[in-house]
Amino acid sequence: MAKESMKAREAKRLKLINKYAAKREQLKKEGRWDLLDALPKNSSKVRYHNRCKITGRPRGYIRFFGISRIKFRDLALDGKIPGVSKASW
Repeated sequence: MAKESMKAREAKRLKLINKYAAKREQLKKEGRWDLLDALPKNSSKVRYHNRCKITGRPRGYIRFFGISRIKFRDLALDGKIPGVSKASW
């Protein structure tokens, strides 16, 4: 489990990204790099890191499901993810 402060930090970053997205795009088109640099650093998309929605784990993230590989395996084996079953060949 990730610390609550780390989860909150990522949530705050996502909120800033959504708030400044249109303004950042407009400034990029105009080439106003000085004004773009004046915006908050956490409003940049590259600073956001995907985290598991359940545990907050930053690594092993499966984008399609929005959870980490560990939680994915647990939920899949319990049959809680529709259409996913254990492979055998």
